[in-house]
Parts: sequence; structure tokens; C-alpha cells
Amino acid sequence: MPPRRRLSPADRRAHLLAVGARLFAAAPYDDVLMEDVAKEAGVSRALLYRHFPSKHALFAAVYQEASDRLLAATRFDPEATLVEQLAQGLDAHFDYFIANRHAVLAANRVLAGDPVIQTIMTDELDALRARLLGVLPLADERLHDAVSAVLKAWLVFVQVLCVDWLTRETCTRTELRDTCIGAVVGALRPLLPTDPAADWSRA
Repeated sequence: MPPRRRLSPADRRAHLLAVGARLFAAAPYDDVLMEDVAKEAGVSRALLYRHFPSKHALFAAVYQEASDRLLAATRFDPEATLVEQLAQGLDAHFDYFIANRHAVLAANRVLAGDPVIQTIMTDELDALRARLLGVLPLADERLHDAVSAVLKAWLVFVQVLCVDWLTRETCTRTELRDTCIGAVVGALRPLLPTDPAADWSRA
């Protein structure tokens, strides 16, 4: 085992999360062992378990951190067009999904019924929906509620479609992005007073 570096508790936890994220990205959830995380991090299993009492706890912390980073990278600009904002947000998520395929599949399949993981994903989708609502021209509460329902359904659609794409890759990344954008633009057009993507030829 490599010599243990003296780190503050916060730095140690961050180091363990980084190691965990790397291992969960590199192998299926069931193949990642806590003893491998400890070895890779250069710490004892006892120290690892003091920070994270189980593999599930470590994965949940890794996935929460990833969700926070994705939300930070998905800041919608009111000056940009709706399609530009959607493309930017989707690309940020696609980049993460591709780099962390095993972790994404674990969260959506192996741990699909886990309340902690599902709460992380639900909170992220709710935050994205709130941000999109904030940049759309919504005149009244009735329209706000209708668009909110469409966005909620669309975000779940994107999640399911992306998981399937990671598994089978039935289309290109560009086709996937255009499909996702086209779905929400098509759903919003009947509700909004002006076309949300009048210049988007693929819509």
C-alpha cells in the first residue's frame, strides 16, 4: 500500500470521492469492491469505512457530487435561444454519461429502486425544470403549470432515452440530441404564444 498522505478530513473525503468516481466509471457497480477503493486511494479499509460506511454510501456521494457539477455546468442564458440552451445542457450531460457510463447505468438500473439515488436524480431533474421555466415566456399560472408538466415528462423521456443509448447506441450523438430537442420543442409549440424555435430546421 502506498504511504498514506496526511490530509485534512475534508481533503481526505474529496480524495476518496475522486477515487470512487474513477472506479465506478471504469467498471460495473457490482464489480467495484471497497477494498479496491481503499487500495487505490492508499488508505486502510477502516479509514475508508469511517468516511463511507458502505459501497452504497460511497456511490451515492459520488453521484451527488456529479449531479452538483452537472447542474453547475448547465446554466441557461436568457440571451441565448431556447435551442442553444437545450443543446448546451444536453451536451454537458452527454459528456458525463459517456465518460461515466457504468455509473450512469448503475444509478438507472442496478440501483433503480434505491430511494437515495432516485432522490438525487429527481432533485436534479426538478432543478433543471425550474431553470427552463425561468427562461421561457410564461404569461400566467395556467401556462406555467402546463409547461412545467411538459418539461417534467420531457426530462424523464431524455433520461430513459439516454440510458438506452448508452446500452445499445442505436443512433449518433447528434441524432440523439436533435431527437431530445425536437421532442420538447414539438410539445411546447401548442402551448406558447410564439414559436420557441422558429429558426430550428430540425424541429
